[in-house]
Amino acid sequence: MGDALALVVAFVLAFFLRSHLGHTPVAHPIHGVTYLKIFLLLLPFWILVFGLMGLYSNTIQEKRFVELGRLLIGSSIGLFFVTSYAYFSLHPVFPSKLVPVYGFILAFIFLVGFRNLARSLRSRLFAYDIGITNLLLVGNTRVTVELIELLKDSKISGYHIVGVVADKQQAGKRFPDLKGFDSFAEATAHLNPSHIHSIVQTELFASGDRNNEILDYAQTNHISYRFVPGNSELFVGNIAVELFRSSIPVIAVHQTALIGWGRIVKRIMDLLLSAIMLVPAIPVMLVIGFLIKLTDPRAPILFKDPRLTRFGGIVKIYKFRSHKRVYTGLTPEEAFAKLGRPELVKKYREGGDRIPDDPRISRIGRVLRRTSLDELPQLINIFKGDISFVGPRALQPQELEQHAKKDLILAVKSGLTGLAQVSGRKDLPVQERRKLDLYYVQNWSLWLDLTILVKTFRVVINRFWAGKVD
Repeated sequence: MGDALALVVAFVLAFFLRSHLGHTPVAHPIHGVTYLKIFLLLLPFWILVFGLMGLYSNTIQEKRFVELGRLLIGSSIGLFFVTSYAYFSLHPVFPSKLVPVYGFILAFIFLVGFRNLARSLRSRLFAYDIGITNLLLVGNTRVTVELIELLKDSKISGYHIVGVVADKQQAGKRFPDLKGFDSFAEATAHLNPSHIHSIVQTELFASGDRNNEILDYAQTNHISYRFVPGNSELFVGNIAVELFRSSIPVIAVHQTALIGWGRIVKRIMDLLLSAIMLVPAIPVMLVIGFLIKLTDPRAPILFKDPRLTRFGGIVKIYKFRSHKRVYTGLTPEEAFAKLGRPELVKKYREGGDRIPDDPRISRIGRVLRRTSLDELPQLINIFKGDISFVGPRALQPQELEQHAKKDLILAVKSGLTGLAQVSGRKDLPVQERRKLDLYYVQNWSLWLDLTILVKTFRVVINRFWAGKVD
């Protein structure tokens, strides 16, 4: 209803802007009521296009950039349908060619604005316990604890946990504010089915009957059911349900979606973008190189660091030298030891390989890092095919050696930027960064790449104004 209203207001306003505020006469004078009737007749088809594109799916609510892209494409298809009707119609539909152009621009603005307003209104209603989802958790696992921490404030999350099916004595200690049950049968005996909106099972029981009991209850009482697999990393990849030997259903989990055409398109995009960006970047790099040499004539301009990329290959990553000459080429452990402050190594590693006011960085290095200009030479690496614009962080071999999923992370090329860099969270622990790298590998899409690039630009601008130095 909101989308329909946004479209009507947009095209009525477009009609008014051109017909009543334009300085030149319209080519096809048409009565406003007639114009509105025709548009209302075509409006259901436009909404149908939105529906087919998944814009009314529950999963779209938390994917802002995906929604933005689909709204743009859906609006374009809807406009094409409307203009096609106008082309084949025996009577004029638009008083001027500018009306659909104005309408398209206004429609997109109003659609995005309405949906953001709806989200905001929904969040405000949570504070009054309106629209809250009552959730029953089944399982006594680490994921259960994470979910409770994530959803504990119902006024923010929109979820109210009505109970936890786990060992009641343990549950009482781990979750003192929640109602615990020893078994699912006990939980259903105390809770009214109409007061449970969703069940999330975080533990797969050894007994198939116990698992079936939970699923059957959810299906019988029309309650939403979700299952969190124990090996969550396995199931976030590119999943396909197939029939094995034409009879047995199996779940196939591929290492990465970045295969076939996707890999080719990604390389073409890297080549084109890096070539375009290198043209204005080369003069800037020459100036930066001159300034670095001017401040320290004996030190090298570029820092070439061996890093890991796809399939464990080693490449030399180019960066402008931002460290003082005496610390250039040293590992963090060696550099901080030479500095006489070995205690900073732990703080550096715990901070995700970064530390505020790093004493190893030179004055010009701080400016370069604040503006991310120290990364500019990596455009050459991207053009050569060493790395990609987007991918897991290019790490030194020793940094990734101990990670259990290192081979999976290295299923794609490393990137100049990635999910961890645009996560929106400060001081991400190293393990959290690797989880985001793993998620990217297993869930790659061209749209995800474009989203990360846009967010990277925003992060760089915000960091520049905040004066932060990595």
